[in-house]
Amino acid sequence: FTMNIYLFVYDLMQFCGHSWIFTNMIIRFMTFGKDSLADTFHSIGLVMRLCQLLSVLEILHILIGIDKSRLLPRFLQITERIIVLFVVINSQEEVQGKYVVCVLFFLWNLLDVVRYTYNMLARMGIYYLPLTWLNFSLCIPLYPLSVLAKGFAICVSLPYFESFGTYSIKLPFPFTFSIHFPYVLKMYLLVLFAGMCFIIQNLFSERMAHLGTGNIKNK
Repeated sequence: FTMNIYLFVYDLMQFCGHSWIFTNMIIRFMTFGKDSLADTFHSIGLVMRLCQLLSVLEILHILIGIDKSRLLPRFLQITERIIVLFVVINSQEEVQGKYVVCVLFFLWNLLDVVRYTYNMLARMGIYYLPLTWLNFSLCIPLYPLSVLAKGFAICVSLPYFESFGTYSIKLPFPFTFSIHFPYVLKMYLLVLFAGMCFIIQNLFSERMAHLGTGNIKNK
């Protein structure tokens, strides 16, 4: 019971954070139009970073057994966001004003508002068929779109990592090689898209498990 209350509070905090971000983005766009897109990161970036850092707890929840989700798919999804948000976007001010950041944040928060709403109600034993369907169906088309946006953000950042040398390391003597960070990002792109195939397969499995015949709970 105590763990269930803790998980409910965790989901509530994430729901409030992502709802604030999502609402803020919509209101800013309706008020300022396209001008709001370039300023997205500076307006909501702090709350977005806090929410993503908090999501690392979900890996711990699975490891200690209070969350029954599969570890590897969740680990991949969380680390993808952490790497793109903190390593790629946060470290390059020139990337922060790109439209792809707004698109990425919109997709992330749309998915998370639905997911944490479903999770909160599920903690209380409440299952609504439309929300259950939305939670396990919306992610299937939107997750690949978010991966494409992540890949595009990485590609956009490459020239800046090249010119500024951010995170590139030249090892001192007696070592004779250096770590060129743009090459690391290019290799990570392969990992990102390979992981996408695995996660999509897992999403379909979860959808079948929850939305298969006779598996939907109506309360």
